[in-house]
Amino acid sequence: MPFSYKDSLNYASKLTPRRAWNMAKVLGSYYYSMLTKRPVHWGMPVSISFEPTTSCNLRCPECPSGLRSFTRPTGMLQQDFFKETIDSIHKDLSYLIFYFQGEPYLNPEFLPMVAYASKKKIYTATSTNAHYLNDEMARKTVESGLDRLIISIDGTTQEVYQQYRIGGKLDKVLEGARNIVKWKKELKSATPFVIFQFLVVRPNEHQIEDVKKLGKEIGVDEVAFKTAQIYDYENGSNLIPTIDYYSRYAKQDNGSYTIKNKLLNHCWKMWHSCVITWDGAVVPCCFDKDAEHTLGHLKDQTFRELWQSPSYKNFRSALLRSRSEIEICKNCTEGTRVWA
Repeated sequence: MPFSYKDSLNYASKLTPRRAWNMAKVLGSYYYSMLTKRPVHWGMPVSISFEPTTSCNLRCPECPSGLRSFTRPTGMLQQDFFKETIDSIHKDLSYLIFYFQGEPYLNPEFLPMVAYASKKKIYTATSTNAHYLNDEMARKTVESGLDRLIISIDGTTQEVYQQYRIGGKLDKVLEGARNIVKWKKELKSATPFVIFQFLVVRPNEHQIEDVKKLGKEIGVDEVAFKTAQIYDYENGSNLIPTIDYYSRYAKQDNGSYTIKNKLLNHCWKMWHSCVITWDGAVVPCCFDKDAEHTLGHLKDQTFRELWQSPSYKNFRSALLRSRSEIEICKNCTEGTRVWA
């Protein structure tokens, strides 16, 4: 998700000459690789996602965590392993996302890990369903130094909200958001930058204007709209919006659906970022939810060794050759955007 002006100033304040130089090397190697069709990489990741847990309290229909459909084990990221990894890469790393699958606040060590990364002057972000942001947890969140808090709010009434956020309570989400806004004011903190994220699906698309008003009323910093990834989209889904602008998919004359964007043979994510699962597996990006394309394990090798390993080079090479042959890329609409 791109930065707003206020948020971008905060992000820029975290940059050091070394991190800026690393960004330049990553960007240069990405464009060089596209031109030459050779998987060259001169830097370290600008951004990583670290998974606090695969556990979740909700049952969202397009989420492996919610559906309990993982083939990989469920567990919690351990603080010692997290610190060891961050210590090895923090000088080049500028953006850390505490999210992959699951609800981060279910990990009791989540906020201490945020605080540790914040002390390293890394920009930190997370995404939550906000059911655990009681008054005490909201205060601890602000005190942790978290820079960005994305709150999923996929409806402005309980009736609509629960159609996607199965098992969720909208009043808990709104209470959590209000608690965060309150403690930001109490502690005179500019962070976290609070975003209401509205996943636009057919059951809630009529509430787009309502959520804008709700965000303003509560005092969040931004309301953002996200298109939904549908796993079995070819034959349609009752989740695909009727508003074309908010749909990743286009209906064909024969009634089937296709992804709107062309699948180009390059991917910015494979050069500037990666995902680390709770148990130390490194996967290419957030579309590999079941870690089917594990490129190495941090329990077996250092991050730098893994990042420049033959398995990573082979995966980048496959992307440059034919992205359509990689299963996780077939339903991806994000890989061609460049942002840091």
